[in-house]
Amino acid sequence: MAYRPKRMKFGIFMAPFHRVGENPTLALKRDIELIEVLDRLGYDEAWIGEHHSLGREIIADPAVFIGAAAMVTRKIRLGTGVTSLGYHHPLMVADKMLQLDHMTEGRAMLGVGPGALTSDAYQMGIDPTELRGRMAESLDAIMRLFEAKAPVSMETDWFTLREARLQMASYSSPHLPVAVAASVTPSGPILAGKHGVGLLSVAGASHETFGRTWGWVEEAAAEAGKTVDRGEWRVVIPVHLADSKREALDDIREGFKRRAYVGDRKTPIEGVTGGGLLAGAAGTSGGSLEEAAETGAMIVGTPDDAIAQIAAIQERAGGLGGLMVLANELTSTEKIHRSYELLARYVMPVFQGQTQTIIENRDWIEDNEAAVFRGQGKAMRKAFSDAGKEMPPDVANVYQRGAAASDRGQ
Repeated sequence: MAYRPKRMKFGIFMAPFHRVGENPTLALKRDIELIEVLDRLGYDEAWIGEHHSLGREIIADPAVFIGAAAMVTRKIRLGTGVTSLGYHHPLMVADKMLQLDHMTEGRAMLGVGPGALTSDAYQMGIDPTELRGRMAESLDAIMRLFEAKAPVSMETDWFTLREARLQMASYSSPHLPVAVAASVTPSGPILAGKHGVGLLSVAGASHETFGRTWGWVEEAAAEAGKTVDRGEWRVVIPVHLADSKREALDDIREGFKRRAYVGDRKTPIEGVTGGGLLAGAAGTSGGSLEEAAETGAMIVGTPDDAIAQIAAIQERAGGLGGLMVLANELTSTEKIHRSYELLARYVMPVFQGQTQTIIENRDWIEDNEAAVFRGQGKAMRKAFSDAGKEMPPDVANVYQRGAAASDRGQ
């Protein structure tokens, strides 16, 4: 039987994706506004990306964005989604996140990856083939700094730590949450298992290796003597909901056609998806929107459609802990916010243990209505009698019918 968390986490993975040619200041303000909306709706998490080129994903430092978002939110947890470890000295990453851990009072999370855009690495003169190795070395250092068991000394071909330690204790215990980004290969899951941390599956749930992903985490954890929690496995997938499936499809059709998720080029750059999952889901290879929704590359439809698809994802995964919506701007801000509201009102409660008790209570009361409401008419008549007043005929008729129904139910 597949693992089911008592309370599944819901949130967003915000690259972000914005169309080239619009006002970037306003785009960043919309990103902050969206986090505020999600906080009010009860979403659990928001993961914020780091990119330095290509002009579509315009947040360069997720920590700066998290600091701003933390000031206007109350509960939502805010993570780097992801910090590209190969671009930064690990002491600087650990120290910056430690500061956020305190400033957010435990709401900060560190998501790590090698760096999604090779154009970033090109500008910094870094060989892209070195990035995964750099990520592994950096994460080793960061986890040792977070664990604070002893000063850390390390020397690699790109950074040195000399008796390094963090100057504050963590706010979170034992330290802030950490998650490794993974696509379709075993490298991310193996690294997550090695360190006993969470996993962000950023390539969706429809690829062939998805069902094997957590097995790779557990194998690596066992080899390293670590324990892992399947509840810390999150999958990222595009979602758009409306009151009908046709409306949901129509909402995002034009955005899908113009490829707002990767920009405004008529022909995608060879080998560049501009954000991976949305580009693949939305048909840079020529697939239709309907095909993307049908194959599970996207969740597009009604809340009931979303419930069915998330349940299927859980089954395919063998159970996971969270679903993160890949934030996009394929339609208007109003329709985007409406989609998140529908998800929060009708979908999230199903996977967070909030609907079954209410349903069972309603059904029990209705199934036992005669016994439960027996005597209500007598109590009402007595209230009028005690007050020396005559019960109005319309009220008397209602309660007479209720009494008769109660008598039939005896």
